[in-house]
Formats: sequence, structure tokens, C-alpha cells
Amino acid sequence: MNAKHKLLITGASGFTGQHACEYFSELDLDIIAITNKRNFCYKKVKTKQCDLFNKKGIKDLIKQIKPDYVLHLAGQNAVGRSWEDPLNSLEVNAMGTAYLLEALRQEAPACKTVIVSSALQFNPTSIPTFNHPYGLSKTIQSIFSQFWATLYNMHIVIARPSNLVGPGLSTGVCSIFAQRIVNMEREKEEKFLNVSNLNNRLDFLDVRDAVKAYDCLLKKGKSGDIYDVSSGKSHSLGEIINMFRKTTDIPFQTKLDNQSPIVNHVDLHPVSLIELGWQPKIPLETTIKNIVDFYRQQVDSPNNQ
Repeated sequence: MNAKHKLLITGASGFTGQHACEYFSELDLDIIAITNKRNFCYKKVKTKQCDLFNKKGIKDLIKQIKPDYVLHLAGQNAVGRSWEDPLNSLEVNAMGTAYLLEALRQEAPACKTVIVSSALQFNPTSIPTFNHPYGLSKTIQSIFSQFWATLYNMHIVIARPSNLVGPGLSTGVCSIFAQRIVNMEREKEEKFLNVSNLNNRLDFLDVRDAVKAYDCLLKKGKSGDIYDVSSGKSHSLGEIINMFRKTTDIPFQTKLDNQSPIVNHVDLHPVSLIELGWQPKIPLETTIKNIVDFYRQQVDSPNNQ
């Protein structure tokens, strides 16, 4: 990739999208950030507004930009919300991706695209593995991507990230813990954390390492393949809370929901990605400290006084 190449980033105003804009804006590329928010802007990045389930709108956009690369981050990423409105998840994640891929096929067929799916997608040959509408939508997204890659000979790579964490506004469990701890420090909340089950195990990866993985896939990923983007390690929520304890002088307790079943992490193995030259670099302890520091800055910002 060089300065003449155009990289289109969808979902640019989201948690991962903003980190992607920051990372790629430092490279010698022409970056176009796509968002459905009117007031989003980022330094060194051109911004355009478009809803990806607007079939005509996304086709017109691709026709205008003619991107060389696309990093597709846009989507509905909340499992709980997918139960409340399953059709919205299907429209945004599955059909939005289909509209994007078809627009690329018609207007920029040589473009290389990384589709960011989810570790929560299911095995499409095993119906019992389908646990929620969100996973269904991401499974269909991956199937669509492989379909377009295979039948239309398009250069499409699929990334399957684990739980991405890091500084920035997020609804993930680590961000929730960090916000609560910062509020405890400011005497705004009682000194305890609600935890579903301390034995739940998840694979956490710093979002900044994930963005570097997407960069690697844009450059070296094999069309039609699915790459796990993860640390390759799991941590229990109990271990995560102990890491948070090291970031603050405030003693806090945990309140447990003993009725909650244990949730085991999804086994992700980034072997194929490591073979391309990528390695996770940021220790989880550092990430957690960065998250807490981010929310401290948010609370202490003059705009929040």
C-alpha cells in the first residue's frame, strides 16, 4: 500500500473504527472514513456519511471513491440488542455486508477487502451451535463473504476477532469495570463490581494489536480464508478483576450472580495470522491500565465538570 492507494474504513466512528483511523492515518495512504454519524471527524481522514443497508447509497459511494482497499468494521455488535431486534442485526451485519460486496463487485472489483466478523459466529453445518441472533448474523456475513470471494473471484479476507479491549468508549466488560472503578475513586458509586461468574473465561486482545492484524491481512491475507485475531490465551473474569485491583488504591468487593452458568471462552488460534508475520505486542495488564486511565481522563475532562 502506498500514498496513491485509497483505504475505505466502514464503521469509522465505532470503538475499533476510531483506533483504525488513528493507526492508518499515520501511514502513507488516502483514508476515507465511513460512518452513519453526522458529526464524526478525524484528523488526516476524509469522512463520508452512509448507512450500509442503503443499497443505492453504498453503490454510489463505492462508484465515487473506487477504493483499493476496504476494512469493513461497521455492524451491530451487541448480543443483547440482537435478541430485542433480530432483523436489525441481520439487516446491518448480513445484508449491509452483501450490499457492500456487491457494490465492490460492480464498481471496484480489484479492491482487496477485510471483512471483520466475530468469534461468536457459529458452525453453519451445526444448528445446535446457534445460540443468539447476533451470531446468526455474523455467520451469514462470513458465508456471504466467502461466496463473493469464490464465485466472483474477489479478493476478500475474513477476520474473526476475539474480545477486543483498550482505551476508548466501549460497552465491553473491561470498559464497564473501568468506568465503575473510576466512579468509585470519585466517590460517585458504591465500592463493588457486579460479576456474573468469576470463572467465565474469555480471550482478550488489545484493539490496537487487532488493528495491526487487519493491516497485515490487507497486505498478506489469502482470499476466502478466515483468520482468527486473538491473543491465543484465555483469562477468567476473576483474573481480570485482580488486574483492575492493581490499577487503583480503592478497595472494592465483587457481587456474584451464583445462578449464572460458566461461560467458556471461544477457542481461537491465531496461527495462520502469526504465519503472516503478526504478533500481539501489548500485555493485557498494560491494556487494562490504559482503559482505566482513559476513563479517568473522561471524568476529569472540563466538559464533564
